Amino acid sequence: MDNNVILSVGSALVEKSIIAFMFNFRGVGRSQGSYGDGIAEQEDVAAAISWLLSQPAVDISRVGLLGYSFGAAVALPVACADDRVRAVALISLPPGESQISQLKGCIKPKLIICGTEDSVVPLEQAKLMEQKAAEPKQFELISGADHFWCGYETVLGEKIATFFEGGFQIVSTKS
Repeated sequence: MDNNVILSVGSALVEKSIIAFMFNFRGVGRSQGSYGDGIAEQEDVAAAISWLLSQPAVDISRVGLLGYSFGAAVALPVACADDRVRAVALISLPPGESQISQLKGCIKPKLIICGTEDSVVPLEQAKLMEQKAAEPKQFELISGADHFWCGYETVLGEKIATFFEGGFQIVSTKS
């Protein structure tokens, strides 16, 4: 949580008057528990969403979820399955068959953002994820950025904040 990516994105969201709630997974920082292979961490995300939605200032119809790297791999299945989440932003989503399958089936608005110099997410894998992801989707490839986004924090934060500010449409069936 205390890294350049999360801090810069959080700041960019707050600058646009978007609530940014950040938390550590179990076993990270001062959080109790231990690593849960990405499965137990999905429970952490669901619990964080529940807590956030209990806060009076939160517009429950505009909840988005963001994850970076491992956090993106954890956020993706939660965002796709949880009706409370309306959109998801995935920064440097590690490639894999599970992620491809989830992207194919996820019909929520999604932003997939990667750097061209990412050693964890090879360019061809990033492009494959974009190609296979269901609509609606937005794909951003940032030239020169690596997995740690050093020097690209501002552009990253702006793109994420713009997406959550209005880059996705929610269709309501209410009359």
